[in-house]
Amino acid sequence: MTAKIKTAVLGATGYSGLELTRLLVRHPRLDKPLLLRRENGSQPPATLAEVFPVLSGNGGYPLEKFSWEALRNRGVDLLFLATPHETSRALVPEAVERGLRVIDLSGAWRLKQEQNRAVYNFEDEGSPAAVELTGKAVYGLPELKRDAISPAALVANPGCYATSIILALAPLVKAGVVDRSHGIVSDSKSGVSGAGKEPTSRTHFVSVADNLSAYSVFGHRHTGEILEQLSLRADEVIFTPHLLPIPRGILSTIYVRLLEPMSPVAVETCLREFYSSADWIRVFPTPQLPQIQYCLHTNYCDIGFNLAADGQRLVLVSCIDNLVKGAAGQAVQNMNVMYGWSEKEGLS
Repeated sequence: MTAKIKTAVLGATGYSGLELTRLLVRHPRLDKPLLLRRENGSQPPATLAEVFPVLSGNGGYPLEKFSWEALRNRGVDLLFLATPHETSRALVPEAVERGLRVIDLSGAWRLKQEQNRAVYNFEDEGSPAAVELTGKAVYGLPELKRDAISPAALVANPGCYATSIILALAPLVKAGVVDRSHGIVSDSKSGVSGAGKEPTSRTHFVSVADNLSAYSVFGHRHTGEILEQLSLRADEVIFTPHLLPIPRGILSTIYVRLLEPMSPVAVETCLREFYSSADWIRVFPTPQLPQIQYCLHTNYCDIGFNLAADGQRLVLVSCIDNLVKGAAGQAVQNMNVMYGWSEKEGLS
């Protein structure tokens, strides 16, 4: 029997980290993951169950203090970082130098172009180590980057909004049928868990309940991912994120104009052929459109569309669970690609 891969998770106490832990624990090709915490001066939790009581029982999922020695002593092969981008930015160089493979769920290594990275204001921008790792990092969207992910030492897990938008647009943009000069508009809405576990005035119950709000207009960190992965210019895309009063899920409504009139059959064929070998894409037959509830707690990206009678005005709708396909599930999918396993392994 093939030896099981040993994994570790730093940042399991966040929402994405919790989801990732649940997936890794039940993955048939893995040993029980090593769950790590970083000391921050306060009394740290001894188990993940102290943070998320839903995990009570089975030992409560112990949390160990992070150290490189702990990773070495446990023979860890693959390190997942469900950490703030500053933490990932600091840890990844040494992790890669020590021979670990890394899947980073933060935005630390997703962007190749300096003008897009500027939104993060990285302190090490331009340093030799950062330049080298930026070149090596592979954007972890398996449907588009499968061959590059397979041998990668560092995989940068995509942003949740970016995942929903890129996957909907990629077949049409790459087929050259989109009128880019007319502009692409994505009106995207996310559940509150997409804002992270630390509460803010914007994510407080009183602010979110019975409300819908736009934020980070013309300044959201995922915009650069959309531009880079689809080879679009900033003046060709308007992306506006909104906060929904629900725990999880993303729905992106994307408006495009086609260069020439197409039939609904031709649009659907374009989508289906592009994703013919994709396990986690579901293309809905027009006029049926996806809804957030259809993909919750799954790794699916659901894509549907409606085409105007003129054959040129197209509305795409894309739905994902932001904590699964938008974070932890996609990270596991990337791991499966890295080790040559079925992309459904541990996710079905």
